[in-house]
Amino acid sequence: MAIATTPLVSLALPEKGAARLATQLLLAIVGTLLLTLSAKTRVLLGPVDISMQTLAVFLISAAFGMRLGVATLLLYMAEGAIGLPVFQGTPEKGIGIAYMLGSTGGYLAGFVVMAAIVGWAADRGWDRHPVKLFNAMLVAEIIMMAMGFAWLALLIGPEKSWQFGVVPFIVGDLIKVGLAASLVPAVWSLLKRP
Repeated sequence: MAIATTPLVSLALPEKGAARLATQLLLAIVGTLLLTLSAKTRVLLGPVDISMQTLAVFLISAAFGMRLGVATLLLYMAEGAIGLPVFQGTPEKGIGIAYMLGSTGGYLAGFVVMAAIVGWAADRGWDRHPVKLFNAMLVAEIIMMAMGFAWLALLIGPEKSWQFGVVPFIVGDLIKVGLAASLVPAVWSLLKRP
């Protein structure tokens, strides 16, 4: 059985009480701002624009751990549901629940699952080991892509869903997995130095 450890953000959290709760709320809000910024940041890699959103989900959940990471993603989803333009295609392609039930709905739901998996791994100390963290992030990425593919397949069919919703993102997302799995353990290594 794995021994529970503390995620990176625990170094900045007060021990208990209202100060701890206020700090966690502030971190969640900052996390949603980072997610919004990452959704609006696009990198042209091949035939599609790729956002930095999955990288942000990886980094937030690895740094925050499962509970705060998932809470941050749920707050982000709530912001989008009430109509704030926090997602990649908002407001150009719609807002609120209607946007969330569109072509990106499965991927958005997958982000929450992704945060749970990576946060769970961070809570067990995997965020200090690049290979373990890479494996956890890769599993999270595959599950998120499968959820996105399944939802999109209901809307446009499996062949088009695979062609437009998965294949163009494989290389970019693998790069983001590798980058995130390297950055978080590197931060832990820097913190261990005297």
